[in-house]
Amino acid sequence: MAKKTKASKSAARKSASAVTDTGSIASPKLHLKGHEIQAFGHLIKLPNALSSKVCAASVELLNQTLADTMTLRDLYKKHHWQVSGPTFNQLHLLYDKHYEEQVLLVDLLAERIQLLGGLSLAMAADIAETTMIPRPPKGREAAPMQLSRLLEAHEMIILETRSNAKKTDDMGDFGSNDILVSNVLRTNELQAWFLSEHLVNTSLSAAGG
Repeated sequence: MAKKTKASKSAARKSASAVTDTGSIASPKLHLKGHEIQAFGHLIKLPNALSSKVCAASVELLNQTLADTMTLRDLYKKHHWQVSGPTFNQLHLLYDKHYEEQVLLVDLLAERIQLLGGLSLAMAADIAETTMIPRPPKGREAAPMQLSRLLEAHEMIILETRSNAKKTDDMGDFGSNDILVSNVLRTNELQAWFLSEHLVNTSLSAAGG
Protein backbone atom coordinates (compact mmCIF):
# COMPACT_ATOMS: atom_id res chain seq x y z
CA MET A 1 0.00 0.00 0.00
CA ALA A 2 2.87 2.36 0.90
CA LYS A 3 4.56 1.61 -2.41
CA LYS A 4 1.38 2.50 -4.30
CA THR A 5 1.05 5.79 -2.39
CA LYS A 6 4.66 6.73 -3.18
CA ALA A 7 4.15 5.81 -6.83
CA SER A 8 0.96 7.90 -6.96
CA LYS A 9 2.73 10.89 -5.42
CA SER A 10 5.61 10.55 -7.88
CA ALA A 11 3.21 10.37 -10.83
CA ALA A 12 1.36 13.44 -9.54
CA ARG A 13 4.63 15.38 -9.28
CA LYS A 14 5.60 14.40 -12.83
CA SER A 15 2.15 15.44 -14.09
CA ALA A 16 2.39 18.80 -12.29
CA SER A 17 5.87 19.31 -13.72
CA ALA A 18 4.61 18.58 -17.22
CA VAL A 19 1.80 21.10 -16.81
CA THR A 20 4.28 23.71 -15.56
CA ASP A 21 6.62 23.09 -18.49
CA THR A 22 3.77 23.32 -20.97
CA GLY A 23 2.62 26.53 -19.37
CA SER A 24 6.07 28.07 -19.65
CA ILE A 25 6.21 27.20 -23.36
CA ALA A 26 2.91 29.00 -23.92
CA SER A 27 4.03 32.08 -21.98
CA PRO A 28 5.13 35.01 -24.16
CA LYS A 29 8.81 35.95 -24.11
CA LEU A 30 8.70 39.70 -23.60
CA HIS A 31 11.25 42.50 -24.06
CA LEU A 32 13.31 40.57 -26.60
CA LYS A 33 16.28 42.31 -28.18
CA GLY A 34 18.37 41.30 -31.15
CA HIS A 35 20.04 42.37 -34.35
CA GLU A 36 18.40 43.36 -37.63
CA ILE A 37 18.10 40.39 -39.96
CA GLN A 38 18.37 42.68 -43.02
CA ALA A 39 19.87 46.15 -43.07
CA PHE A 40 18.03 48.90 -44.92
CA GLY A 41 19.60 49.41 -48.34
CA HIS A 42 20.85 45.82 -48.49
CA LEU A 43 19.09 43.53 -50.94
CA ILE A 44 18.64 39.79 -50.74
CA LYS A 45 18.58 37.77 -53.96
CA LEU A 46 15.20 36.25 -54.71
CA PRO A 47 14.25 34.05 -57.70
CA ASN A 48 12.58 36.85 -59.68
CA ALA A 49 14.71 36.57 -62.85
CA LEU A 50 16.00 40.13 -62.45
CA SER A 51 19.62 41.12 -61.88
CA SER A 52 20.71 42.53 -58.52
CA LYS A 53 21.53 45.82 -60.25
CA VAL A 54 18.02 46.15 -61.67
CA CYS A 55 16.41 45.19 -58.35
CA ALA A 56 18.48 47.75 -56.46
CA ALA A 57 17.62 50.52 -58.92
CA SER A 58 13.91 49.69 -58.86
CA VAL A 59 13.82 49.50 -55.06
CA GLU A 60 15.31 52.99 -54.80
CA LEU A 61 12.77 54.42 -57.26
CA LEU A 62 9.84 52.64 -55.64
CA ASN A 63 10.82 53.71 -52.12
CA GLN A 64 10.73 57.35 -53.24
CA THR A 65 7.28 56.84 -54.75
CA LEU A 66 6.23 54.99 -51.60
CA ALA A 67 7.36 57.85 -49.34
CA ASP A 68 5.48 60.41 -51.40
CA THR A 69 2.38 58.20 -51.60
CA MET A 70 2.34 57.70 -47.83
CA THR A 71 2.65 61.45 -47.35
CA LEU A 72 -0.24 62.11 -49.73
CA ARG A 73 -2.29 59.42 -47.99
CA ASP A 74 -1.80 61.13 -44.62
CA LEU A 75 -2.49 64.55 -46.14
CA TYR A 76 -5.88 63.26 -47.25
CA LYS A 77 -6.69 62.04 -43.74
CA LYS A 78 -5.62 65.37 -42.22
CA HIS A 79 -7.93 67.26 -44.59
CA HIS A 80 -10.72 64.70 -44.06
CA TRP A 81 -10.70 65.53 -40.36
CA GLN A 82 -10.19 69.30 -40.69
CA VAL A 83 -12.27 70.30 -43.72
CA SER A 84 -14.93 72.97 -43.09
CA GLY A 85 -17.36 75.19 -44.97
CA PRO A 86 -20.38 74.71 -47.24
CA THR A 87 -18.75 71.81 -49.12
CA PHE A 88 -17.90 69.96 -45.91
CA ASN A 89 -19.92 66.83 -46.59
CA GLN A 90 -18.80 66.36 -50.20
CA LEU A 91 -15.12 66.93 -49.44
CA HIS A 92 -15.19 65.00 -46.17
CA LEU A 93 -16.39 61.92 -48.06
CA LEU A 94 -14.21 62.49 -51.14
CA TYR A 95 -11.05 62.91 -49.07
CA ASP A 96 -11.73 59.65 -47.26
CA LYS A 97 -12.41 57.79 -50.52
CA HIS A 98 -9.12 59.05 -51.97
CA TYR A 99 -7.35 58.16 -48.72
CA GLU A 100 -8.50 54.54 -48.98
CA GLU A 101 -7.32 54.37 -52.60
CA GLN A 102 -3.91 55.69 -51.59
CA VAL A 103 -3.74 53.05 -48.83
CA LEU A 104 -4.03 50.37 -51.52
CA LEU A 105 -1.18 51.97 -53.49
CA VAL A 106 1.03 52.02 -50.40
CA ASP A 107 0.58 48.28 -49.93
CA LEU A 108 1.23 47.53 -53.61
CA LEU A 109 4.43 49.57 -53.64
CA ALA A 110 5.74 48.21 -50.33
CA GLU A 111 5.13 44.59 -51.32
CA ARG A 112 6.77 45.12 -54.71
CA ILE A 113 9.87 46.45 -52.94
CA GLN A 114 9.95 43.38 -50.70
CA LEU A 115 9.43 41.11 -53.71
CA LEU A 116 12.53 42.62 -55.29
CA GLY A 117 14.56 41.71 -52.21
CA GLY A 118 14.67 45.20 -50.76
CA LEU A 119 13.18 46.81 -47.67
CA SER A 120 10.32 49.25 -47.89
CA LEU A 121 10.24 52.45 -45.89
CA ALA A 122 7.66 52.15 -43.13
CA MET A 123 7.99 54.56 -40.22
CA ALA A 124 6.75 58.16 -40.18
CA ALA A 125 10.16 59.64 -39.35
CA ASP A 126 11.77 57.88 -42.31
CA ILE A 127 8.96 58.96 -44.61
CA ALA A 128 9.33 62.59 -43.49
CA GLU A 129 13.06 62.48 -44.28
CA THR A 130 12.48 61.05 -47.76
CA THR A 131 9.33 62.59 -49.22
CA MET A 132 9.51 65.47 -51.68
CA ILE A 133 6.02 66.71 -50.76
CA PRO A 134 6.17 69.85 -48.57
CA ARG A 135 4.99 69.49 -44.99
CA PRO A 136 1.62 71.19 -44.34
CA PRO A 137 0.99 73.40 -41.30
CA LYS A 138 -0.38 71.76 -38.17
CA GLY A 139 -3.36 74.09 -38.22
CA ARG A 140 -6.52 73.94 -40.32
CA GLU A 141 -6.56 75.36 -43.84
CA ALA A 142 -9.58 76.52 -45.83
CA ALA A 143 -10.99 74.02 -48.32
CA PRO A 144 -9.55 75.77 -51.43
CA MET A 145 -6.08 75.67 -49.86
CA GLN A 146 -6.52 71.99 -48.98
CA LEU A 147 -7.48 71.22 -52.56
CA SER A 148 -4.59 73.21 -53.95
CA ARG A 149 -2.11 71.50 -51.65
CA LEU A 150 -3.42 68.06 -52.61
CA LEU A 151 -3.26 68.89 -56.32
CA GLU A 152 0.36 70.02 -56.03
CA ALA A 153 1.22 66.74 -54.30
CA HIS A 154 -0.61 64.75 -56.96
CA GLU A 155 1.25 66.53 -59.74
CA MET A 156 4.60 65.82 -58.10
CA ILE A 157 3.77 62.12 -57.86
CA ILE A 158 2.45 62.01 -61.43
CA LEU A 159 5.65 63.53 -62.84
CA GLU A 160 7.80 61.26 -60.71
CA THR A 161 5.79 58.17 -61.63
CA ARG A 162 5.99 58.81 -65.37
CA SER A 163 9.75 59.18 -65.10
CA ASN A 164 10.14 56.05 -62.96
CA ALA A 165 7.82 54.05 -65.21
CA LYS A 166 10.08 54.75 -68.19
CA LYS A 167 13.19 53.82 -66.20
CA THR A 168 11.75 50.52 -64.99
CA ASP A 169 10.53 49.71 -68.49
CA ASP A 170 13.99 50.40 -69.94
CA MET A 171 15.53 48.11 -67.28
CA GLY A 172 13.12 45.29 -68.09
CA ASP A 173 11.38 45.42 -64.70
CA PHE A 174 7.94 45.18 -66.23
CA GLY A 175 6.25 44.22 -62.95
CA SER A 176 7.28 47.50 -61.31
CA ASN A 177 6.41 49.37 -64.49
CA ASP A 178 2.92 47.87 -64.45
CA ILE A 179 2.27 48.94 -60.84
CA LEU A 180 3.54 52.45 -61.56
CA VAL A 181 1.44 52.90 -64.69
CA SER A 182 -1.69 50.84 -64.04
CA ASN A 183 -2.07 51.69 -60.36
CA VAL A 184 -0.07 54.70 -59.18
CA LEU A 185 -0.28 56.88 -62.28
CA ARG A 186 -3.89 56.21 -63.18
CA THR A 187 -5.13 56.57 -59.60
CA ASN A 188 -3.36 59.90 -59.13
CA GLU A 189 -4.51 61.26 -62.48
CA LEU A 190 -8.13 60.38 -61.67
CA GLN A 191 -7.99 61.81 -58.15
CA ALA A 192 -6.39 65.03 -59.45
CA TRP A 193 -9.28 65.44 -61.90
CA PHE A 194 -11.89 65.02 -59.15
CA LEU A 195 -10.15 67.60 -56.96
CA SER A 196 -9.67 70.09 -59.79
CA GLU A 197 -13.38 70.23 -60.53
CA HIS A 198 -13.98 71.51 -57.00
CA LEU A 199 -11.92 74.61 -57.79
CA VAL A 200 -13.97 75.66 -60.82
CA ASN A 201 -15.51 79.08 -60.08
CA THR A 202 -19.12 78.53 -61.08
CA SER A 203 -22.53 78.14 -59.46
CA LEU A 204 -25.94 76.71 -60.28
CA SER A 205 -27.40 80.21 -60.63
CA ALA A 206 -24.78 81.10 -63.26
CA ALA A 207 -26.11 78.51 -65.73
CA GLY A 208 -28.05 79.85 -68.69
CA GLY A 209 -29.39 83.35 -69.01
